[in-house]
Amino acid sequence: MRTRKVIDASTLSDDVTLEADVAVIGTGAGGGFAAEILASSGLKVVMLEEGGYFTNQDFSLRESDAFRDLYQENAARKTKDSAINILQGKAVGGSTVVNWTTSFRTPANTLAHWRAHWGMEEYTPSKLAPWFQEVERRLDIAPWTGDPNENNNVVRRGAEKLGWHWGVIRRNVRRCQNLGYCGMGCPVNAKRSMLVTTVPAALDLGSVLVHRARAERLLHRGGKVGGLQAIALDGEGRLPTGKRISVNARHFVLASGAIGTPALLLRSNAPDPEDLLGKRTFLHPVNVSVALMPELVEPFHGAPQSLYSDHFLWPGSAGGEIGYKLEVPPLFPQLSAAVMKIHGHGHAELMARLPHMNACIALMRDGFHPESIGGTVSLHDDGSPIIDYPISDAMWDGFKRAYLSMAEMQFAAGAEEVLPLHTEARRYKTWAEARTAIQQLPMEIFKAYLGSAHVMGGCPMGGDSRTSLLDTLGSYRHLENLSVMDGSVFPTSVGANPQLSIYCVAMRNATALARRLNSSSGI
Repeated sequence: MRTRKVIDASTLSDDVTLEADVAVIGTGAGGGFAAEILASSGLKVVMLEEGGYFTNQDFSLRESDAFRDLYQENAARKTKDSAINILQGKAVGGSTVVNWTTSFRTPANTLAHWRAHWGMEEYTPSKLAPWFQEVERRLDIAPWTGDPNENNNVVRRGAEKLGWHWGVIRRNVRRCQNLGYCGMGCPVNAKRSMLVTTVPAALDLGSVLVHRARAERLLHRGGKVGGLQAIALDGEGRLPTGKRISVNARHFVLASGAIGTPALLLRSNAPDPEDLLGKRTFLHPVNVSVALMPELVEPFHGAPQSLYSDHFLWPGSAGGEIGYKLEVPPLFPQLSAAVMKIHGHGHAELMARLPHMNACIALMRDGFHPESIGGTVSLHDDGSPIIDYPISDAMWDGFKRAYLSMAEMQFAAGAEEVLPLHTEARRYKTWAEARTAIQQLPMEIFKAYLGSAHVMGGCPMGGDSRTSLLDTLGSYRHLENLSVMDGSVFPTSVGANPQLSIYCVAMRNATALARRLNSSSGI
């Protein structure tokens, strides 16, 4: 095995210039697969990552450590108006290091919508199936065979009693110890994240990894990218050290996520004749309902997500009212205390009952309804990204219906009390009481607690240059040697946890790119 070439940019004493066939910016779900596939084809790859290079030995399972080291903006990233909290990873491996391992293929209804409205003719379930199968083999993705924890069992019990759909979630794990702390980084390397799969594989193939390096801008001229400029960050990954990293390459792959990639292209003044860059950014925004159960739940233990319900995901047609996917989140003390919009003794009493608490979330399927046009990524004066995400009446209608669905399911599962996370809600003791009260709750920002861990869109693929910046292989239409391989390529939200969709599309498009580059170079 070769000696792995890893550069911690925080330790640089001088500026550095690197040469490569391909520069991959970002090492998450898209960048990790792109790097491994390109390197395995014989191409020289340089990977750049803004976050640090942490391993399982660094994962203390303490929220304060994880939020500081592994999340964008210490897990406090928000939309422009601060109405929606956004959880995104920032480390070698990206969000795959801290997600909850939930792995869904792109829904057939989503693919049909993309073909009908976005010209993505090749994106059919049958044509994508071999790519999904290969990703699932590579990352050990399979239905969770262990017993669901009590937090997830609420979905099964409630859905069965009500006659709703429910199913078992597939997870990317091997020899999982069922600890439940996936969001803090896996201390036993059971999670098949990019940190333990594609990134080390690319390094073993001779790739170079530079971490704590923030990509600042692409240098382009005459329709072609000539280089990348990045800045070194300090040991905490926050402040520039003054040292610079320059990368010269034949081709550049952007995989910094649906906020980071549009921001980099905006800082670079990338050509965008149709004014599409950073537009139609989607979040799967979620609202939350908490239930107090008579039995011990321990929502901080066991596989975080193992059951789900799609009963309300596709109401009517894809273009009808906004649908939502029902799942549960794990509940840890620090994050739970922050999102419970109660004060004083009421807050203390509720937190004391955390071991008996269940929480349900509803993931809004944004981007399909005519009023659901998503948000916009733009730049602060210092070049850092900001996302504006106005909430339409159609989205608020989805949130209200979701509050009702979650409460009904929780009561059907045996909840003693249900508390929608909303400043004007209280703890309800019956479904009838909750139904009447929820219908009266004002749907407004700062009253309904909203969050997201899924950012998509802003640099969309498609068959029409008037509505898409990328072709359906992820090539940027206006810069000949630039590709994008991350969640920003989707023209709508996925309608399911997006990591497996990103893996699949990145594998497909990186394989095609490797063939093109090797063909043009004669390798």
